[in-house]
Amino acid sequence: MRGELTLLSWNVNGFRAVLRKGFDEWFAAAAPDILCLQETRVEARQVPAGWQQPPGYRAFWYSGRRRGYSGTALLTRPEPEEVQFGLGIPEFDAEGRTMIAHYADFTLINAYFPNGGRDRARVPFKLAFCEAFLALCERLRAEGRAVLFCGDLNTAHRAIDLTHPKANEHASGFLPEERAWIDRLIAAGWVDTFRHFYPDLRDQYTWWSVPTGARSRNVGWRIDYVFAAAEVMPRVTAAFILPEVMGSDHCPVGIRLQSRLAV
Repeated sequence: MRGELTLLSWNVNGFRAVLRKGFDEWFAAAAPDILCLQETRVEARQVPAGWQQPPGYRAFWYSGRRRGYSGTALLTRPEPEEVQFGLGIPEFDAEGRTMIAHYADFTLINAYFPNGGRDRARVPFKLAFCEAFLALCERLRAEGRAVLFCGDLNTAHRAIDLTHPKANEHASGFLPEERAWIDRLIAAGWVDTFRHFYPDLRDQYTWWSVPTGARSRNVGWRIDYVFAAAEVMPRVTAAFILPEVMGSDHCPVGIRLQSRLAV
């Protein structure tokens, strides 16, 4: 018999910074079954003691070689059977961008995709990461696993996913080649869970520029996602964005998933 798990994903733009902005209270109230974090910017040894293994959760922290940069984390009530770190490609794994958690009845990938940069210098690196990431997803799927992934993709897929698509058509995050990769992802049988439930809902964003005060005007981009393999979608009962949650320039996104691991 299956109950439902709540899975949340949030780019916190620095874990120690978000702790100073009410993360403790939010986490206690939200009580997610699984929380994936991106851009943690912290090494495991730097995580405050209460968060290295918070009560009721197992925590896994993955940092890159460069201090104060990138990084991912997983806080989970259900015990994973195994957690793997990285894609197995040194140039990407040096930045601590990918975690793979194998549970009894699904596999969850937590990912922080590279930013192409204002000068677009890192776009080739980002696209290479995208290709390696999709290869991983398809390999796990071919093994018969029920695969989902979440995180900051650093790309808005369609014009509906950002406030000013025309003005940003030459900006990394909305380049044709970046968007085309998401098209390929979907063509391969991966489902953008939020758009599955809300295909035409406008003004739904997950990131806002801080210097321009964009959040108060809801001038934003939807660049944080939860994707599920098509065969897993019957188990996804809801998808949502939580723009009211403050503390970062991103907000959490999430789904509810039917699982026999639900308590």
